[in-house]
Amino acid sequence: MTQAAQTEAVKERKRTISAIDLFCGVGGLTHGLEKAGIDVRLGIDINPACEYPYTANNKAEFLLKSVEDLQADELSEAFSEDSVRLLAGCAPCQTFSTYNQKADSSDKRWWLLRHFARLAKELLPEFITMENVPRLEKMSVFDEFVTSLKKLGYEVDHRIVNNANYGVPQHRHRLVLLASKLGPIRLLTFEEFGEEPIDVQKAIGNLSPIGAGQVHDDDPLHQSAALSDTNLRRIKASKPGGTWRDWDEELRAECHKKRTGKTYPSVYGRMSWDEPAPTMTTQFFGFGNGRFGHPEQNRAISLREGAILQSFHEGYEFVKPGEPIHKKVIGELIGNAVPVKLGEVIGKSLVEHLPLVPHA
Repeated sequence: MTQAAQTEAVKERKRTISAIDLFCGVGGLTHGLEKAGIDVRLGIDINPACEYPYTANNKAEFLLKSVEDLQADELSEAFSEDSVRLLAGCAPCQTFSTYNQKADSSDKRWWLLRHFARLAKELLPEFITMENVPRLEKMSVFDEFVTSLKKLGYEVDHRIVNNANYGVPQHRHRLVLLASKLGPIRLLTFEEFGEEPIDVQKAIGNLSPIGAGQVHDDDPLHQSAALSDTNLRRIKASKPGGTWRDWDEELRAECHKKRTGKTYPSVYGRMSWDEPAPTMTTQFFGFGNGRFGHPEQNRAISLREGAILQSFHEGYEFVKPGEPIHKKVIGELIGNAVPVKLGEVIGKSLVEHLPLVPHA
């Protein structure tokens, strides 16, 4: 079908968008798209731990399957017949992250983007969106992805944005791509989206205090990691926004006393109440893993606080009631998620693009 014919076909459809979310994780992107009015029909991920949080908090169904094994036919059935189709996803970003200095093209995850491109070519949905770490923009596999979309007749826009500008309470720079077969498209600016920056105080300042290693009675996810006696002394000596350089010499780690360790001032740090949080990594629940100390309480932030700083609402479920919570597992799920608010920005950009498609 030519682009002109596809545009004509869209005119005959209801002006709604149905979507499939590849690499869906716990549903951050899906949840944001739903908030923007998009009908997400199916989420796909290879991690079984994603199924409960995805289905418990979203309307879409969940498919446990590798994108490498997906066929276009099984996805076509998931789309609503009378809607504009969106193929969305965020290929696992660890391969492209600046934290992963050893990753190269031999990493199998590197080529998941090619499977995304394959499915786009086979399905030819009207819209495509992808979110990933900024470093991907400089990779040849991304150039290949964009070129393949343009050859298929898509108008493509990609840019790096700071999530904090869109109301996500953390500094998180991400690459966002939007593609449309219906005409030029772009991500809404933060002024157009209309959200004010949110600091840590506004995001998590209302949560009940807990101690290091404690679990809140009413919310099992509001739990923090235990601290050793040394780390308890360290966090007591830490100032919001400060570094380990503020400590007495006896508290400093041996690695930080070496020349090579002096370039990592942000580990063992407290957040500041009046600023957005730093980027939530998969290890945000550990005091020594970054500036993840609570601004006031002597502990690292809790799993719930990390989720809120990813713009998940306070009641978002990550584990079935009564089941044990494994910090490493849940921390990875939260840290790897697309912030809900960014998903909403992407969704609203697509929804507002539809009226720009000319009518007969």
